Amino acid sequence: MVSPADLAVPVVAAPMAGGPSTPALVAAVTDAGGLGFLAAGNQTVDAVRDQIAVTRTLTTGAFGANLFVPELREDDASHREIKRVEAYRESLAAWADEFGVELPLPHPDDDAWDAKLDLLEADPVAVVSFTFGIPSSKVVHRLQRVGTSVWASVTSVADAVVAASSGVDALVVQGTQAGGHRATSHCIDMANEASTIALVAAVRWVVDLPVIAAGGVMDSDGLHDAIMAGATAVQCGTAFLLTPEAGTSAVLRAALVDDEFTETVVTRSFTGRLARGLANRWTTEFPDAPAFYPAVHQVTAPLRAAAAEAGDAQRVHLWAGTGWRQARAAPAADVVRFLAGH
Repeated sequence: MVSPADLAVPVVAAPMAGGPSTPALVAAVTDAGGLGFLAAGNQTVDAVRDQIAVTRTLTTGAFGANLFVPELREDDASHREIKRVEAYRESLAAWADEFGVELPLPHPDDDAWDAKLDLLEADPVAVVSFTFGIPSSKVVHRLQRVGTSVWASVTSVADAVVAASSGVDALVVQGTQAGGHRATSHCIDMANEASTIALVAAVRWVVDLPVIAAGGVMDSDGLHDAIMAGATAVQCGTAFLLTPEAGTSAVLRAALVDDEFTETVVTRSFTGRLARGLANRWTTEFPDAPAFYPAVHQVTAPLRAAAAEAGDAQRVHLWAGTGWRQARAAPAADVVRFLAGH
């Protein structure tokens, strides 16, 4: 099984759902000595199967896939949250009309959890990582039995302890600087505001597992600091967004180099889960949303897609970490070497 200590270069390309994590990016990072990751979240099983197959045509090296752990809520509180989501949907009606899209009502969705586990058991990849929750010991052992290394994403020491008890092989420790969704175990959780370095050191103090530091690492100094804090490797997403291999949308590519955008914010506005992205009109006019994923994601998805198609960077999510200004428009292999100080 693949351990982060086995990597020739201690750099992992973060799984970035929604397009950036392509087979080409995965293969380029793997072939440069790091580890590429496919983002299986919010994709159909067939799409994940196809991406695995394509990646294998591009590299003979090890790569990983990331799954979203579903959080199905059927209690009275969830019904109240659904009402709030429906109200949030109504507040976006004027924008939807402007773009000529219909905003759907939310519905239960476990992101094809069982089918994706079946796929990754039958057609194993080197590493499977999990976010939005800690996989059960049963799930962990099921994947380990077919030779897959299992990593869990955590944002707190408490979650790291729970993940370790489930039998995972390594921890992806996500600090506050990370772009995109926070890897909190429950949608309603408030994310730990600890820096990546501080959280890595705290986790290493209590858990004896390899740690992959995630959040804010944009150069070799950041990688060095993470290793000195106890990490075995670093996971980078924002650093790869401007690479030609990434499937980053045109609107996000433009925003990342546009001086109009001056800060990032952590918000639930787009999906109901806390996520860091560039501040824009949407995050200003709708600074919060019900803490209910994937319901909010389902409601807002058509509007965000229409805005992206129109090149409207003010009404779409622009996931990016705090170090986005350091992202380099260079081939992914060059970014890996830059991160490693080569």
